[in-house]
Amino acid sequence: MKSLSSALSRTPRLHALFAGVALWAATPCAPQAADATSQYNLDRSKLALAGYDPVGYFVEGKAVKGRPELVVQHQGVTYQFTSDTDRELFRAAPQKYLPAYGGWCATAMAKGEKIEIDPTNFKVTDGRVFMFFKAFYTNALKDWVKDEPTLTQKADVHWKKIGGE
Repeated sequence: MKSLSSALSRTPRLHALFAGVALWAATPCAPQAADATSQYNLDRSKLALAGYDPVGYFVEGKAVKGRPELVVQHQGVTYQFTSDTDRELFRAAPQKYLPAYGGWCATAMAKGEKIEIDPTNFKVTDGRVFMFFKAFYTNALKDWVKDEPTLTQKADVHWKKIGGE
């Protein structure tokens, strides 16, 4: 009798265990779009590009610091802009202006690594803005341009695994 009541008292635990295993098995390995931004290169306040205007890379062809009063929240990430025009362009088509690889260094992403960037060190190619690490001793953009097509392909594969995008 004791063993039967003991087994019955464990039944809810077994059900919970099996439900947990089933849930774990059904969970995709890659992050979903809703949480892909958790892999983005953001500061603690979820500000992207250290406050640089994502539209400026395309429209002005240079890195321009955005203004804290001109912001857009997109999927929980804050972007700053230099003008109302840039802000409205972003609102109309945010995917067009988002940095590749969540704003991580493109050269490092080709190796599957997330490395900080210098937001003034970038390259726009085929409608995408790629960001790069830069310090007094190295510039990842120089390595990127040596074999951009191959590195882009490698970085795309790694980002899909890391960011799910």
